[in-house]
Amino acid sequence: MNFIHLTERIKQSATVDFGSVLNNSVELFKKVWLQGFITLIITFVSILPFYLIIYLPMIVMGISDPSAFENQEMPPAFAGFMVLVMPIFMIGVMAIGICLNAAFLRICRKYDLNESGKDDYFYYFKKEYLTKALLLSLLMLGLAQLGMLACGLGIFYLMVPMSLFPAFFAFDKELSALEIVKSGFALGNKNWLMIFLLVLVSGLIAQLGVVLCFVGVFFTAMFGKIPTYFIYKDTVGISMDS
Repeated sequence: MNFIHLTERIKQSATVDFGSVLNNSVELFKKVWLQGFITLIITFVSILPFYLIIYLPMIVMGISDPSAFENQEMPPAFAGFMVLVMPIFMIGVMAIGICLNAAFLRICRKYDLNESGKDDYFYYFKKEYLTKALLLSLLMLGLAQLGMLACGLGIFYLMVPMSLFPAFFAFDKELSALEIVKSGFALGNKNWLMIFLLVLVSGLIAQLGVVLCFVGVFFTAMFGKIPTYFIYKDTVGISMDS
C-alpha cells in the first residue's frame, strides 16, 4: 500500500474501539505469550553488545586506574567518549527494538489469522529493513529530543504516534521511514485519547507478571505491544502479503 492510499484509508477509518481492541488483545495474548517471551529474550541478547561497548571502557579504566572514579566524577576522556558513542548506542538499540517488535506483530498476525509458516523473529533483519529501521530510529530520537524540550510533556503526546511506528514498519513495506512517521501521526492524532488509554492500560496489564516473584513480567511484558496490532488492523486493515 503506497503512502497516498494509506493516508486515505486512515482518513476514512473508523474510530478505535477501546473495548474491542483490549478484549481481542487478551484473547490473542493467550496464543502468543510464549512468542512474546522469546521476543523479549532475543531483544535483551541483541542489545547486550551495545551495553558492552558503552561500559567496557569504564570497566577497563577502573581496573587500570582505580582512582579514576574516586571523586565520583566522570573522567573527561570517558565523558567525551560517551558524547560520541551514546547517540550511536541509542539508534542501534532502537533499530533492533523496531525490527523485533515488527516481527512480533507479524507473528501476532499469523496466529490471529491462522496463517501457516514459522515464527520468524529475524524477518526484519534484512538489509532493506535494517536501513529503514536505522533511519526511523534517527527520526524517533530527534522527535524524543523535541518532546523533552517541552519540559517532557511532549513525550506524552509523542508516545501515541510513536507506538504505531512498528505496525506501519511491519505491514507497509513500501513506506519510507519518513512516511512511517507521517502515517503514525495521522492515525495517532485521529485517535489520540483512545490509543493513549490503550497504551496506558495495556502497559499496566503487562506489568502484572511482577506479582509472580518478578519473573512473570518476562512472560507478560509483550502484552503491551499487542493492542498496536489490533489498532492497525481495525483502522488500516491487514494485508496477507506484507
